[in-house]
Amino acid sequence: MPEGHTTVTVTVNGAQRSAVVEPRKTLADYIRQDCALTGTHVGCEHGVCGACTVLLDGRTVRSCLVFAVQAAGHEVTTVEGLTGPDGTLTPVQEAFRAEHGLQCGFCTPGFVVSTTALLEEIPVPDDDEIRHALSGNLCRCTGYQGIVNAVRRACGRADANSTGSMEVPA
Repeated sequence: MPEGHTTVTVTVNGAQRSAVVEPRKTLADYIRQDCALTGTHVGCEHGVCGACTVLLDGRTVRSCLVFAVQAAGHEVTTVEGLTGPDGTLTPVQEAFRAEHGLQCGFCTPGFVVSTTALLEEIPVPDDDEIRHALSGNLCRCTGYQGIVNAVRRACGRADANSTGSMEVPA
């Protein structure tokens, strides 16, 4: 083992993964380089854009702000870990597809992970709760309405629609 490096073992999407890393290696780089899971995107590398959002022990974190050594012994779920073993889309992923809650797709993994965490905590959020929960994720393509509609659809709200209108329940 190179001097100054350490072995890190993290449970990623249900499987234990180990790698020898420098202490300064981010969790995002560990996921992408050492685990070969490229669904977690690295955007700003400052925790602002949310593209690298993953679940760490069930809570959303910006993986560009967490060191891999900090995740040792913990459980990480990436966007790849949300789908079933057969590749079946989750209700959240299906809703993003149906409601055009994605365009270029770069921010989509972060939004899907954040939405999944939101719906675990608040199964039927109102629009303010949706916007607050997703306020740490940036998208430069969609204008956000398709994303809000996707969250509405994923939780079964009757006001989900694919028109992109800003309907507010009465």
